[in-house]
Amino acid sequence: MILEFGVLAALGAMLCWGIGDFFIQKSTRESGDIESLAFVGIIGTAMLLPFALQELPLLFSIENLQLLFAIGIVTLVAALLDFEALKQGKLSVVEVVLEIELPITAVLGLVFFAETISTKQAVLILLILAGIGMISLNVISRKHYLKKFEKGVFLAVVCAAAMAFLNFFTAAGARKISPIMVVWVPAVIFTIICLFFICRHEGLKKMAKNFKRYKGTILGMGVFDTLAWVFFATAVAQEELAITTAITEAYPAIAMFLGVTLGREKIKSHQYAGAALALIACLMLAMTI
Repeated sequence: MILEFGVLAALGAMLCWGIGDFFIQKSTRESGDIESLAFVGIIGTAMLLPFALQELPLLFSIENLQLLFAIGIVTLVAALLDFEALKQGKLSVVEVVLEIELPITAVLGLVFFAETISTKQAVLILLILAGIGMISLNVISRKHYLKKFEKGVFLAVVCAAAMAFLNFFTAAGARKISPIMVVWVPAVIFTIICLFFICRHEGLKKMAKNFKRYKGTILGMGVFDTLAWVFFATAVAQEELAITTAITEAYPAIAMFLGVTLGREKIKSHQYAGAALALIACLMLAMTI
C-alpha cells in the first residue's frame, strides 16, 4: 500500500517532534525557556527564509496578517508552556501527558472543520486518556493524589490545551495561506518578542556564549522542531486535522525511548503500562482512518 503524501508528512512530523523534544529538554535546562525558544525561532526563520521569500505576496492581505499574528502569539504561549513542562518533568512522562491535545484537537476539527469521529475512534480516545492518567501518577495511592503527580504534569496538561488550539490555527492557516508561511511568520513574531525580552533582562552576550557552549543541542532542537512544524502544516493542509494529529501523536514513543536510554530516566511499571496503552490506542486510532 502506497501512503499518501499527507500521511508521510504526518509521520515525518511525528519523528521530528520526538527527536526535537529530546533536544528541547536539554536546551531548556542549559539555557532557559525564552532563550531556547529564541534559538528555535532564529534557526527556523533562517531555514525557511528562501522558501518564504517566494510567498511574500501572501502577506499583502490584512486578513492573512491578522491570522498569522494570532498564530504567532498562540505559538509563543504554547511553546513556553511546553518548554517549561519539559524542563521540570521527565521527558518520558511529559510527552505522554501532552497527548491530551489529541481529543481536544479532534473536537475542534469536529466543530469548526465539520470532521467526524466514529464510535470506535471515540473509544480509542478514551483509552488514550486512561493511559495518560496512569503515566501522570508517580505513585498509585488512595491518599494525596495531587501530591503524587509527576513534576511538569500540570503544566503539560495546560500546554496540551494550548497546543490543540495551535494545531487548529495551524491547519486553518496552512489551508488558507500556505504551510511555509504559517510556520515562518509566527517564528519571526515570537523570535522578535523573545529577543526583546532577552535584551531587556539577560543580554545577547549571554545568549551568544550559550550558543557556543551548547551548539549541538541548540542546532538539533531548532532544526528538528522546525521540520516537525513544516511537516505538520503540510499534512493538515491535505488531510483532516483529527487524522493528522492522531498520526503525529505517536511521537512520545520516540521521545520516551530517548528519555529512558540517553537521558537515563526511570519510570515505574504502571507508567510503562500507561504509556503503552496510550501509544497503542493512538496508533490504532491512526489506523482507523
